[in-house]
Order: sequence, then structure tokens, then C-alpha cells
Amino acid sequence: MALIYVVEDDKNIQEIETIALKNSGYQIEAFGCARDFLDAMERQMPQLLLLDIMLPDMDGLSVLEKLRNQPSTRKLPIIMVTAKTTEIDKVRGLDMGADDYLTKPFGIMELISRVKALLRRTNAGLSEKVLTIGNVCLDEEKHKVTTAGVSCELTYKEYELLKLLMMNAGIVTSREEILEKVWGTNFEGESRTLDMHIKTLRQKLGESGSMIKTVRNVGYIFDS
Repeated sequence: MALIYVVEDDKNIQEIETIALKNSGYQIEAFGCARDFLDAMERQMPQLLLLDIMLPDMDGLSVLEKLRNQPSTRKLPIIMVTAKTTEIDKVRGLDMGADDYLTKPFGIMELISRVKALLRRTNAGLSEKVLTIGNVCLDEEKHKVTTAGVSCELTYKEYELLKLLMMNAGIVTSREEILEKVWGTNFEGESRTLDMHIKTLRQKLGESGSMIKTVRNVGYIFDS
């Protein structure tokens, strides 16, 4: 049973989140301020954090930054919860290290779905430190990629792009999802950047680059 921390100062929303997640089989601890949450983190680490941006004692983004700067919490799965609806607020949270976000008001089904999806991705990442498809091998611990046993030098974005495609091998990954996961944005202006990275990634992978296939008007798929 996964332990989830909920940091939310609005008692009504906190209660809704707590009941919904408990009914879905999760163990929940809820906090109304950042101080109580940070104290609890000293005692026990959760498997996932639901973090509100607007808190009475500390800005949620500042809490996020603090967690991402500490080795022990750097990889803690975090979903930001915010009443702000502008694209830039969402992008800022993702750029600072949030894994996902929910915008108030949100539905219970959406909340549960996003929590389950993030926990699945986290568990997959923990169990699959080395991804091997065809002649391409991506070693997460060594941050190294080889093709047919030969080291392949990739930029940070190329590496993250390849990892995302390989983790979703056989499934089409949309342009929007790639831009959000790798670049932290879904702005149309970044589309050309994505195309160029796909092109150079294919070139660097050599013959194996043909496994990255374009699905017209949708996105890309890594398929052997």
C-alpha cells in the first residue's frame, strides 16, 4: 500500500483528496502547512506527494525547489495542485521538477487516474534500470547509451527523448506528451526543436535510428 502525503490548506479539498485516495487503497497523511509536512518528511518518506502551490506559510514552488535540491527527495514523485490556470504557471512547476499537475477544480476520477499513472511510471523506472530494444541499450544508472555495443554520445535532451520513447516502446507517444515530459512545455513554438532532436537522434543511433518512426500528425513510436 503506497503512502501518499497530501499538502493542502483548504480543509474541504484536503478532505476530498484524502477520502478519495483512501477509498482507492492508499495510505494517506494530510497536512495544512509546509512546516508540518517537512517535519513529517524527517520521520517517513512517502511514495508520492500531492502539493498545493498556495500554502499559508511557504509557497508550494519553494517547497518543490527545496525537495528537488536534496538528494534524499530529488526523485520523489510530485503532483502539483494549483488554482492557477495559465499555461506559464503549469510550465514553471514542471520546469522546477514537478512530475505532473492538477488544476482546481478537478474531478475525483482525474485525481485517482493521475496518481495511479505516476506511481506506475515510478515503479517502471525503478525496476527497469537498463532498457534494451534491438541493438539499442540505455543504462539509466550509468546514464549511457550504446548501439550494437558501441557507445553513443547524446545530449541531455536527446537522452531524455530516447528514454521516453523506449519506455513507451510499441506505443505512439504524442508530440504534446514529448514536449511536456522532455521540454516541460507544449508550446507550438517548440515543435521544430522536437523535429530537429528526432533527426539528430536517428543519425546518432545509426541503423538503429530507423526504429524511431514518425506517426503523421500524432507523434513518434519506438518500434523494432
